[in-house]
Amino acid sequence: MSTQTVLGEDGRRRCAWAASDPEYRRYHDEEWGTPLHGDRPLFEKLSLEAFQSGLSWITILRKRPAFRAAFAGFDIPAVAAFGDAEVARLLADTAIVRNRAKIEATIQNALVALELTRDAPGALDALLWSFAPSPRIAPPASSAEVPAASPESAAASRELKRLGFRFVGPTTVYALMQSAGMVDDHVAGCWRAA
Repeated sequence: MSTQTVLGEDGRRRCAWAASDPEYRRYHDEEWGTPLHGDRPLFEKLSLEAFQSGLSWITILRKRPAFRAAFAGFDIPAVAAFGDAEVARLLADTAIVRNRAKIEATIQNALVALELTRDAPGALDALLWSFAPSPRIAPPASSAEVPAASPESAAASRELKRLGFRFVGPTTVYALMQSAGMVDDHVAGCWRAA
């Protein structure tokens, strides 16, 4: 079998990246590539992907409970109401990634998401999913076939930036698309591959 997958102790073959850590395995098996809907869950994914920029995803996964606590469960109206006191609190919170630009971007993104969804619940979900590409006919044969960005993620990035979102480059948006199941990049041989 390909080195692109690894046989787990449970007898299931997984994408090789999922074998390095139990948290990665759980994320791979239960979340990554699984269609996700809802303004709040997608705002959370978008926020966490922005915090991941320049870091390892496992760092963010391990800190996710702390991020949820620090950012009011990623409740869009609550985060949109954050001010200077909350920014100072977040910058002092050693349980999360303390990056002022990313913290301020998350608050700005909540303001934009709130404006988008206030009179139209589901609008953030609809916007993000409108950029989902057609499903693949076959899973990628290897991780080398998995892009870092795509024409769809670049188009979504442009639209999000136009609306006022920050830290939403094409690579960050593509990672969101993978995480939220807009694309399925589980490689051939993985038990999760479509």
